[in-house]
Amino acid sequence: MADADLDAVIRQLAKKQNRELMTAAKKRRDRFAGLAAKAKDKAARDTYREIAKNIMLQGAAAARRLQMSADNVADSYARSLRQAAEARANTALVAKKAAKKTGRKNAAPAGRVRKPG
Repeated sequence: MADADLDAVIRQLAKKQNRELMTAAKKRRDRFAGLAAKAKDKAARDTYREIAKNIMLQGAAAARRLQMSADNVADSYARSLRQAAEARANTALVAKKAAKKTGRKNAAPAGRVRKPG
């Protein structure tokens, strides 16, 4: 797990949460569908059916928002790692050029002044 990319872990956790969220929404929908089946009059039956329908719509919308949020976080994390790696490579390249230019192995990176001594 230590070598696993955190962005992949974030996406996996979001998928698991989405499945659990949709399972819970389906249970609630089934409960209201059962109440609709047991209803004595048409108005109550239609009301329970509408509630069951709205539960699924809201559950699906919540799952979409959760997935979108997790994707954004995972993409942001991956992008920050890429940028950090590029910055590290650029710093090493600048230090290497500075060392080559001065002829010393331990030249200070560009922008830093070495203290005499």
